[in-house]
Amino acid sequence: MSRDLDDADYRRLLQFRISLRRFLHWSEEQAERAGLTPAQHQLLLAIRGHQGEQGPTIGDVAGYLLLRHHSVVGLVDRAERAGLVQRREDQGDRRVVRLRLTSQGEGLLQQLTSLHLEELQRLTPRIQDLSQGLEP
Repeated sequence: MSRDLDDADYRRLLQFRISLRRFLHWSEEQAERAGLTPAQHQLLLAIRGHQGEQGPTIGDVAGYLLLRHHSVVGLVDRAERAGLVQRREDQGDRRVVRLRLTSQGEGLLQQLTSLHLEELQRLTPRIQDLSQGLEP
């Protein structure tokens, strides 16, 4: 059963959304300072964060990033030309292409991830405070 929402609920939700948008904007700026587009940063994270020993497929990455397959192909093409990722054949099925980070891509992602974890740690108490009153 849901409760009636009051003005304070809407203010908390607005502040929560503002905090999320500020974090995303900050994240995009950090990627650009590192010489990446925000989409390249997300691609690197999707590849590195993929569970399993084999790298993700284009389809896996499309699912993670909520993009169409052909959009990810173009993103991977550009990242490959920039020396950030590599394509390789799947060992079990040569029709499948897997993605992996190059050492350059790995280094940039590690640098950005450290910054992001620090920023999230800084923001966590504020986000928790904002979300306290939003429970139905």
